Amino acid sequence: MAKKTKASKNKKSVRREYTKDDVKELRAHSKAKTSVAKLSKLMKRSEGSLRQKARTLGIGLGHQR
Repeated sequence: MAKKTKASKNKKSVRREYTKDDVKELRAHSKAKTSVAKLSKLMKRSEGSLRQKARTLGIGLGHQR
């Protein structure tokens, strides 16, 4: 029996494209100043992904507001 390492417990991330609705929602939450942690759970995306998309859109998110 092999021991499971911490890395094997982590889920593999699946890339999902941002739809127009996702972008609209991201802009709305940026204006509402929703925290990135809360937004991450709402949109089911990583904080890094959300920050990166916000940066490419030129909108503030988190501490960049």
